[in-house]
Amino acid sequence: MPAVTVRYWAGAQRAAGRETETLAADTVGDLRELLAARPELARIAAVASFLVGGRHAVDPTTLADGDEVDVLPPFAGG
Repeated sequence: MPAVTVRYWAGAQRAAGRETETLAADTVGDLRELLAARPELARIAAVASFLVGGRHAVDPTTLADGDEVDVLPPFAGG
């Protein structure tokens, strides 16, 4: 599985308790599931927008090793 850098913004950052972390996921959907399994991020994961390399990404988007993924809460963009 690729290792990606996840950057949290606004409410997502407050919920995660950090600005960035490295996680392993094959797709944006897999990443969403990883985040949803964490109680502090479950609500945000359900409605968050994801940007991969600065571009809006949907659940089937494939991730590559070293990708940077921005997690934006609703209405923050995306």
